[in-house]
Amino acid sequence: MVNAKRLKMFVAVMFIVAVAGCAATPARESTGEYIDDTVITTKVKAGIFNEPFLRELQISVRAYKGDVELNGFVNSRQIADKPVDISRHVAGVTSVKDSLIVK
Repeated sequence: MVNAKRLKMFVAVMFIVAVAGCAATPARESTGEYIDDTVITTKVKAGIFNEPFLRELQISVRAYKGDVELNGFVNSRQIADKPVDISRHVAGVTSVKDSLIVK
């Protein structure tokens, strides 16, 4: 009887710890936000890869809570505008930070 009570208490505590571990904080994403950002990053990268003149460039994409940051080097401002435009049209993107550097 005592062991069953302890087991129930242990399971309840572990459940609370697991749920709390999935919660978002200002400095950390929740599990759902992490998955959403992974999908956003993948869609932005696919959009960039589908553009033949962007495919060869090394542009990194990072999404965090819907905000996308683009990093890398491009040959002109016109080329830099395209990945930004692609990012803005991906569902779930709330903002785009253009950190692309024109060589």
